[in-house]
Amino acid sequence: MMHEFLSNNRDDLIERCRIKVAHRPARGATLEQLQNGVPLFLDQLILTLRLEQTEEPMESRKISGPAGGEASFSTIGSSASQHGRQLLELGFSVDQVVHDYGDLCQAITDLAFERDAPFQIDEFRTLNRCLDNAIADAVTEFSYQRDSVAADKHAAQMNERFGFFAHELRNFLQTATLAFGAAKAGNLNLSGATASVLERSLDGMRDLIDDSLADVRFSAENATPPQTFSLAEFIDEIKEAARLGAQARGCAFTVSQVDVNLAVLANRDLLFSALGNLLQNAFKFTHPDTEVTLDAYAVADRILIDVKDHCGGLSARDVDSMFEPFRQNGVDRTGLGLGLSIARRSVEASDGILSVRDLPDTGCVFTISLPRHAVVKE
Repeated sequence: MMHEFLSNNRDDLIERCRIKVAHRPARGATLEQLQNGVPLFLDQLILTLRLEQTEEPMESRKISGPAGGEASFSTIGSSASQHGRQLLELGFSVDQVVHDYGDLCQAITDLAFERDAPFQIDEFRTLNRCLDNAIADAVTEFSYQRDSVAADKHAAQMNERFGFFAHELRNFLQTATLAFGAAKAGNLNLSGATASVLERSLDGMRDLIDDSLADVRFSAENATPPQTFSLAEFIDEIKEAARLGAQARGCAFTVSQVDVNLAVLANRDLLFSALGNLLQNAFKFTHPDTEVTLDAYAVADRILIDVKDHCGGLSARDVDSMFEPFRQNGVDRTGLGLGLSIARRSVEASDGILSVRDLPDTGCVFTISLPRHAVVKE
């Protein structure tokens, strides 16, 4: 009988499964680590087969569960679910769940052939039913736990982002409210120190919302097909928008002439947002009475767009962490530190590269590198 054969050869079968596992790529867990795996399933299979030889064979269903995938609680199903959960925790994929039970089936078949052990058809049916139910429950639990982990991770990320946004927005709003209250109570004019506090708070709220909208636009437009457009016209457009930012910060802003034959293939709105963030960052950190420059040109098969400032230079630590989200390296801590992170993602969405290099004791240069294209002549 199969249950006697399995019982007598239990250790041999487990060892054969262990060898199969050891030869499978990316599988580092031992059978001892997976107590709810093959050894426990083999014991349950033996008990199921033994019960089916008694006067109450249907009692075996409490262990193995019914055939045909009908939902029902069973001992095998419970331990198989635990096995699937363990495999997920150990970092394995769903195919590993199926392979673990398939290894045992193959080991039983090979050993029975070697020992010329005859089995009854009903015994094979029981073996298949137990394997089917165990795999189904293990895979179901694995998938459920994997989806739960993914959902929890996503929720945690969203909560963190919303938390930062709400916290910063509240701080700006509170400061603006206090400043407005003080100005109203003291009948102050709009050119004093209190008015400046109010203005800075309103500017901070605006920048915070702009960064958040840019992030949302990146997610929504990332799938938008890129288009080919003139580099010179693009630079002219952003130049006009950037001049106001330069004036507000009191710094000079110079834009070099662009070859009218150059074109880029990109998502125009995302690239505009990325370059706008780089320019605002330059206006923010360049020293008083210095200059920010914007240069766009071609080198070999690449188009390069440089934004140079006079911030005094960067440390090696600043360069390494510059594009991390929520990272603020300068003295001015307004905003969330999202601008450079969003800019890099926007550039990469158009097969571009955003990098920064230090100009010691002078400033830094942010460079957008994109594949080179030519303007199509009509």
